[in-house]
Amino acid sequence: MSSMESKWRVLAVTAIAPVAWGSGYYVADAHLPADRPLFSATVRALPFGLLVLALRPRLPQGIWWWRAGVLGMLNIAAFFVLFFVAAARLPSGLAATLTATAPIAIMLLAWGLVRERPHPASLLGAALGAVGVAVLVLRGGIDVDWVGVAAALGAVALSSVGFVLVKRWRPPVDMLTMTGWQLVLGGLVLLPIALVVEGAPPAIDAAAVGGYLYLGLVGTVVAYAVWFRGLRELPAAAVSLVGLLNPVAGTLVGVVLAGELFGPTHALGMALVLIGVLTGQPAVIAAVRRRLAAPGATQGPAQDSAQQTAQQPSVDAPGTPEPGAARRTTDRALV
Repeated sequence: MSSMESKWRVLAVTAIAPVAWGSGYYVADAHLPADRPLFSATVRALPFGLLVLALRPRLPQGIWWWRAGVLGMLNIAAFFVLFFVAAARLPSGLAATLTATAPIAIMLLAWGLVRERPHPASLLGAALGAVGVAVLVLRGGIDVDWVGVAAALGAVALSSVGFVLVKRWRPPVDMLTMTGWQLVLGGLVLLPIALVVEGAPPAIDAAAVGGYLYLGLVGTVVAYAVWFRGLRELPAAAVSLVGLLNPVAGTLVGVVLAGELFGPTHALGMALVLIGVLTGQPAVIAAVRRRLAAPGATQGPAQDSAQQTAQQPSVDAPGTPEPGAARRTTDRALV
């Protein structure tokens, strides 16, 4: 398997994460207690993190105790709390639209922390994707709650820092074990907050148990493990743009399982999101560059002159890029 094929395969596996997160909206709305968000966040993190560590009994060593704690705070505890605050105070469409700014935040942070300078096409793709999310889920007549807006943007900012730090620090273990560390340490922070704010755990039925199992195993353990693996092996721009599939998956699940309406506006929004995701992929950018640089890309007198020159003894012109330079330039960005 070629390097490019391998990267596309990793990207496809990484896409499991936003699809699982998007489907989690329906599961939470349909089966979980609506008035206990902190309890749900704690159940989603702590017991499943302990399960991972039971299967992979390896604890952090040295500096990885505090690093795992920082990542658990940013990616799990703080993100879950701020996310649920935003969800409680904002319409879902506005919350999803604000969350769609995450790719730009991740790209800029990756530029500063791991020297991954985003290509203009990646920033354009992020902008197109954010517009697509807004078209897909945003509706008129919205009352803006600025506390909710601040919580949503705070969730984006903190989780973006955590995601880029996973890439910068390069954990010494596989991503599943690293995910278990973060879930346990983040869950231990969430547990006392949930008990103080919401009180004793509520009674739950069989449907809620099934919902927690799905969110914990698929929407958390599997999703975060493949997401962190993608961040470690691919450019931050490529992975962050795939995250825009979250509201797309949520919309499709709502249409299929909850009978929600789907019209031309939804189709336009999804198309913009998908175009944005593809536009910013480094592999697509490299393919366009190769296409533009390929022989025969230009027509007319310039092409005729090039053909005549090709029949003469070839001498490399000063400053002429060697073949494959565009590809290697892109590959250096593909960490």
